[in-house]
Amino acid sequence: MGDGRWRTAGRWRATGSALVRVAVVWAVSTLTMLALAGLLPDFQLQSADGDSITRTALTAVWGAGAFGLLGALVWPVVVRALLLVPALVLGLLVFFLNGSLLLIALWLIPDGRGAADPETAVVVAAVMSAVASATSTALAVRDDDAYRRRLYRLADRRRPRAVAGGTAPGAGGGSEPVPGTLFLQLDGVGHRVLRDAVADGLMPTVADWLDSSHRLTPWRTDWSSQTGASQLGILHGSNEDVPAFRWYEKDTGRLMVSNRPASAVELQRRAIERTGDGGLLTVDGASRGNLFSGGADQLALVLSMAARRGRRNRSRAGYFTYFSDPANAVRTAVSFVAEAAREVFQSIRARLRKETPRVSRGGAYPFIRAFATVVERDVVVAAVIGDLLAGRTAVYADLVAYDEVAHHSGPHGHDTDRVLARLDRSLALIAKVAEHAPRPYRIVLLSDHGQSPGETFEGAYGLTLRDLVRAGCGLPVPRRVGRTRSGSEARDAARDALRSALHRPVDEDGGVVPDKAGPVVLASGNLGLISFPGVPHRMTREEIERRHPALLHTLANHPGIGFLLVASAEHGSVVLGRDGAEVPVAELADDGPLAVFGRGAADTVRRTDGFPHVADIMVNSMYDPATGTVHAFEEQIGSHGGLGGEQSHPFLLSPVEFSAPVEAGAELVGAEQVHRVLRRWLRECVGPQVPLEISLPTSDAEAFLPVKGAAGPDKND
Repeated sequence: MGDGRWRTAGRWRATGSALVRVAVVWAVSTLTMLALAGLLPDFQLQSADGDSITRTALTAVWGAGAFGLLGALVWPVVVRALLLVPALVLGLLVFFLNGSLLLIALWLIPDGRGAADPETAVVVAAVMSAVASATSTALAVRDDDAYRRRLYRLADRRRPRAVAGGTAPGAGGGSEPVPGTLFLQLDGVGHRVLRDAVADGLMPTVADWLDSSHRLTPWRTDWSSQTGASQLGILHGSNEDVPAFRWYEKDTGRLMVSNRPASAVELQRRAIERTGDGGLLTVDGASRGNLFSGGADQLALVLSMAARRGRRNRSRAGYFTYFSDPANAVRTAVSFVAEAAREVFQSIRARLRKETPRVSRGGAYPFIRAFATVVERDVVVAAVIGDLLAGRTAVYADLVAYDEVAHHSGPHGHDTDRVLARLDRSLALIAKVAEHAPRPYRIVLLSDHGQSPGETFEGAYGLTLRDLVRAGCGLPVPRRVGRTRSGSEARDAARDALRSALHRPVDEDGGVVPDKAGPVVLASGNLGLISFPGVPHRMTREEIERRHPALLHTLANHPGIGFLLVASAEHGSVVLGRDGAEVPVAELADDGPLAVFGRGAADTVRRTDGFPHVADIMVNSMYDPATGTVHAFEEQIGSHGGLGGEQSHPFLLSPVEFSAPVEAGAELVGAEQVHRVLRRWLRECVGPQVPLEISLPTSDAEAFLPVKGAAGPDKND
């Protein structure tokens, strides 16, 4: 009976506290509306003949109440409808929609005393939402229950649930909740970048962890140092047959691109088929902002989810839980616009200072950057907060802000320093919220790859890799390419070789008349892939030299190229370098053509050579160990995807409560080994019991996929 009275009294206190907060927020919103009516000439709360102060105040009370009620009731419905709208457009529509709600609220005021121009309504609505949000947050600062309820609401976790995993014996003979594990991926942040950021005071949260509770371990990626390969290996335990970020598959005629939904779901399906289990997060897990699900049941902004059919499976569902709060929508929209403006300013500053290297940062890029650094960050962080407060056993989230900015601004500099500082603040917020969670959490910070700086291949030599390949094949190229030294030499070599070896006709411009349209040339950072779609199998060196006698020589001896990998009928496969260097893959070591690329380069090349979908010619750019630079084959001055420099050296920051990732003196190599380490740590927490070895038929493995039926093709394939 006493417990019942205590619970009843507690509910009454909570209800009373909530009513007080509502009244205070309503009063502050009313005062804000009155102040704005006095400051803005196009915003009125009086009739044309004028009203008394009391009447005007009552009008403001009515308007503020109607606006708040509409925000609570109508806004979630509007945002759900907008899940069909592209995410970038959604951020820009927030202001318009919030202003529309204010106009409706003013229309609801009796006797038509409220009026505002549409442009003014947008401003008033934004200010009122921001003030209401700040007031509500300030009132909840000293109220842990209110704070927790607000965070639950942000991530659609209105009711706490039972903590999965049970309890463990406590030190005093009792029991305590089993720890959960939070994996936070800082996309593209290399080991050196993290160390420098900590040393420079940019990341005090990470510095505090290093000083008190965590250990820092570098690890080495596979040849394909990019998110598609690394995250597939980390989350699903296998990145076999992922030779690059994008590649051409001859057997299906399909262009695979890691960040396209249909490609992502196909890669996930193959990994599940190969390993026999659903992934790292199969039991009570959550996947946030990732390319792949990891087998998690709770998904938000997961790319492979975008291929799902049905209303409840839409890929943008993660946005709804965040933007259903109009205050969040306004705050994120304001930050979105500010970030886009910051990018424009930084781009103009770089041009005025004539900074080099430099790439184009115009067009839609400022909005793409703002989406990655603001919208994606806010939505993912809110989802993670909800997961922590819901007590989920394992959560894996990816924050992509640094990677996006570093591609266009370079991995080192003022632009990326600011991004790292903001990411650290997000880490601090998440760590603070974890203190309120129903179970203790062990936070693991890691990255999937680094980034290497350097001028683009085109910027350095005046032509793209595709131009060089076509010139080396004797195919037509733009006139500007023929005027470059590399292009001219390649065309001359191809023309001479084909005239003497094949006696094929030459066109009026000096180009050899081709039999077909030419090879498929793809770029993945500083890794290039060349495939000949007219030949159904992987071409050998001998076949390529019969068809295009000058191509391999042209590529291998170009100063912007480090080495080639090509199959050989005589040697199995060979690595070709400058000045006639040639090493069979079976005899490959970390010297010769691969000497500058460091320890382990030979093993990564040898592994990729065994992939079924490796390209006919794999091209890795040059790498200068003195400057740490590479040449990306796409428009990026901070790149990753191949071998060379910081891109191959991400980090793993783990709590000391976990066992060491590797034994002393050993090296952590490859995303698949990282997966095994993370899985071991989950078992140490008595977390998800992911099977080590299961053999599932294809039909059962597909049950772990986020789609029903076959995934459709990607657009623009």
